Amino acid sequence: MASETNDTDGEQSSRDRSTARPIDNPSDREALERITTRNPSRLGVGRSGPRPRTETLLEFRSDHGLARDAVLTHVDEAVVDELGLLKIQSRVADKDEYLARPDLGRDVSEETVSRLRADCATSPQVQIVVSDGLSSTAVETNVPELLPVLLDGLADRGLDVGTPVFVEYGRVDVMDAIGEELDADCCVNLIGERPGLASAESLSAYMVYGPERGTPTSKKSVISNIHDGGLPPIEAGAQIADLVEEMCERECSGLELREDDREFQEAA
Repeated sequence: MASETNDTDGEQSSRDRSTARPIDNPSDREALERITTRNPSRLGVGRSGPRPRTETLLEFRSDHGLARDAVLTHVDEAVVDELGLLKIQSRVADKDEYLARPDLGRDVSEETVSRLRADCATSPQVQIVVSDGLSSTAVETNVPELLPVLLDGLADRGLDVGTPVFVEYGRVDVMDAIGEELDADCCVNLIGERPGLASAESLSAYMVYGPERGTPTSKKSVISNIHDGGLPPIEAGAQIADLVEEMCERECSGLELREDDREFQEAA
C-alpha cells in the first residue's frame, strides 16, 4: 500500500522527493515514464556498475528508517487527548511483546474491561476504536481528519455512537473484545497498517457487526489504503459511515454483507 508521509514533520514519501536519476537512454522513454509515475516502487532507477546509485541507496535507507519509526514509536499523547479518546491498553506490556505476541494485542484485561464499563457508554449502535497497530504514523496523520467526518456522518444517519477509545498495542481483533464487553451492535477499528518502503502511514478501517471474541475474518469488512496518496482520510470517513449504516440495516458484515452481489452465490 502506497503512502505519503506526514508533511507536518517535514517528511515526504520517496515518490514525492525522489531525486534518483532514471535509466540512461531507455529504449522506450515514454513507457518508462508511464510505469514510474503510476507505481511507487523503485523502478527504472538505473545503477552504477553492479550497484545501486548513491541517490537510490540513500532514499532506500531513509524510507526504511521511516518504516521502522512507524512501527517502533508511540502515538503522541497530545493527539489522543485532542481527539477526545479514552486511552486503554491491550494485554500487551510493551513494544517487544506486541511484536512477539499478536494474540495478546487482540484482547483486553479484566481491569481494562472494568474501566470500559465504568467510563464508556454501553449498548451503542456503533463503537469506534482507534488502535496504533503497526504504524503510529498512520494514526497521527489520518485519524485527526477522518474521525470528525466519520462521527458527523454517523450522527447524520441517526446512529448512536458510543465512547470512542484508543487502544495502545492493539491488533485488529481487539475490537471484538471491546465490542463484546460494551454490547455494541457494530464496531469500527481504525488501525495503523504494516508500513513498507513506500508506505509509512497507511491506515485501515475494519468493521464488524455483532462483535464478539473469536469472530472470523470472513465476517469483517475493511476499507484500506487510507492516506493522502491513496484514499484520502476525509473521503474515507464518509465511506466508512455509508458502510456502517448498511451493516446496521442488514445486521451483518464481511462476506455476508456482500453475498447478494456475488453471482456465483446460489440460494440455499
